[in-house]
Amino acid sequence: MRRHFAGKMMSCIALAALMGVATVSTPAAAATLRLAWSQDATGLDPHKQTAFSSLRLLELIYEPLVRLDSNLQIAPAIAQSWDFSAEGKDLTFKLDPKAKFQNGAAVTSADVKASFQRILDQATGAAARANFLSISSIDTPDPTTVVFHLSQPDVPILTAMSNINAAIVPAADITAGTIGTKAIGSGPFKLDSWVPNSKEVLSANKDWAGGAVGVDGINVSVLPDETAILAAMRTKQVDFALLNDPLVATLVPKEPSLVLTRTPVLSYNVLQLNPAHKPMDTLAVRQAISCAIDRQDVLDTAALGEGKVTGPLTMPAYAADPSQLFCYKRDVEKAKKLMSDAGFANGFSATVIAATGEPPTAASEAQVIQAQLAEIGIKLDIKLMELNVYVDAWLKGNFDMAVALNGGSADPYTMYNRYWTKNGNLQKVANYTDDTLDSLLQKGRAETDPAKRKAIFADFEKHIAEVSPWVWLYTSYGYTAAQKNIEGFVPSPTGSLFGLSKVSIKS
Repeated sequence: MRRHFAGKMMSCIALAALMGVATVSTPAAAATLRLAWSQDATGLDPHKQTAFSSLRLLELIYEPLVRLDSNLQIAPAIAQSWDFSAEGKDLTFKLDPKAKFQNGAAVTSADVKASFQRILDQATGAAARANFLSISSIDTPDPTTVVFHLSQPDVPILTAMSNINAAIVPAADITAGTIGTKAIGSGPFKLDSWVPNSKEVLSANKDWAGGAVGVDGINVSVLPDETAILAAMRTKQVDFALLNDPLVATLVPKEPSLVLTRTPVLSYNVLQLNPAHKPMDTLAVRQAISCAIDRQDVLDTAALGEGKVTGPLTMPAYAADPSQLFCYKRDVEKAKKLMSDAGFANGFSATVIAATGEPPTAASEAQVIQAQLAEIGIKLDIKLMELNVYVDAWLKGNFDMAVALNGGSADPYTMYNRYWTKNGNLQKVANYTDDTLDSLLQKGRAETDPAKRKAIFADFEKHIAEVSPWVWLYTSYGYTAAQKNIEGFVPSPTGSLFGLSKVSIKS
């Protein structure tokens, strides 16, 4: 095995939007970054949160053992170095001795062990639990050394450990039961206050082991929509913004004082079918839905073509030409035949859920899909929900179909095992497994040869597209907008805002 070491439109037309600007805090000190987004965090527990809006906040406060850099390579975080044993069943980390939680306590191996024990405890409901089921035991020979003993070689485990869902939290807070009621991490910023759906105030962690933070803090304003954000940036009441709506993002380059970053991301827009609900339990029905959808039309209509049609594998090392997958070219006649063969020549009625605001394209995607499926007799009722209500229904698998934006990963196993393996902790969301999917994921997990892994996951992608539990649509971009005096932000294909730790404000 390899040995890893690391050194450390708005003119006069948006009065309502301008009214939204009034919620922005008054101009702050020059070294405080004024940030805005339109979707707020839904909670503070890094092990349990799945909403992108939560992860974007928590990754500024907490740290995992390792992280992915802008090139999707493993880089140090709390751990300075890591080493697989020759047979790949022991993974040893050496922690940065300077790492401290924001309460001043050192980050120790005991905190790492307690964090992963909490993630692995089914009662926790951890979002990434399935990624770590190969961990059989954890040793802590000294305060800065952690040894994970694995039941089998687990190639993607390092990538899994880079996610904020694998953040290291204080063991004392786990014991006290306060995880999620407050946010004490070891990351570049401290959470000083949070008024849900209104604002967050963060201050720089002066003791952050990752080096000097470029600003004194971040004042986050939660604005009603992204048009309001753009209006606030035009009047220089906001320095930096996270944008998700391509309709707004494409207006930013027209503003002389603003700079747009546009980064291809691993996350994917998808129509999730629920095979636990009839008639989506019938293969031919699911395949008919896949054949009836024009993915490029969904992309062009909902997202102005800002992205590309995708198969299940979105990471550069594994992504292939999706046109080779089952029914990626729309075939309405084939879809009608499949519906007839399944006994639904006259169609059926179903409901699709979508969240308001995350992504901003969700309602438009649902409307395009509704029109396309009507051509094969499916009468689709669109149910829009507030994000927290949507997430709750999604996690319970309480839907016929769902328009979703799901997170990606640099590794296929890390990305999909929680949905498509028999022990996956989000199996209730997917409600579909078969022996082929489970077997291919397990093979890909253990295989160390890159070429063989790519072939395994190509088979996985071909099979899951054909059995069609979900209909993958497209990948898009991550957008941020900044005033021209904001320097140093490095975007990431994961959508992470961790790069704000090195941002500075030029006077």
